[in-house]
Amino acid sequence: MEAEKRRKKYDRQYKIGAVGLVVNGERTAADVSRDLGINANVLHRWKRQLTSAGTDVFPGKGRLSPQEEELRRLRRELEQAREDRDILKKALAFFSKGGK
Repeated sequence: MEAEKRRKKYDRQYKIGAVGLVVNGERTAADVSRDLGINANVLHRWKRQLTSAGTDVFPGKGRLSPQEEELRRLRRELEQAREDRDILKKALAFFSKGGK
């Protein structure tokens, strides 16, 4: 029976530190990835995420960035408003038929 592969988890500071070694020009991405035991593509992805998201990068397990959290809240509100609208439409149709 093969051993299960477990996905490694790295905390926010570890990722920022690893990317910092590359960004500061101290070492190449290949050297850093080899020394830390991570794939170079992972390091490049972290770098890309850090440059695009800034301080909101790597929010952690189960947490969303502030923009994603706002988007989720607005989608919930929209769904609730649609349900309310549909209920009111059905009520209007019901009461307009019964009055005759």
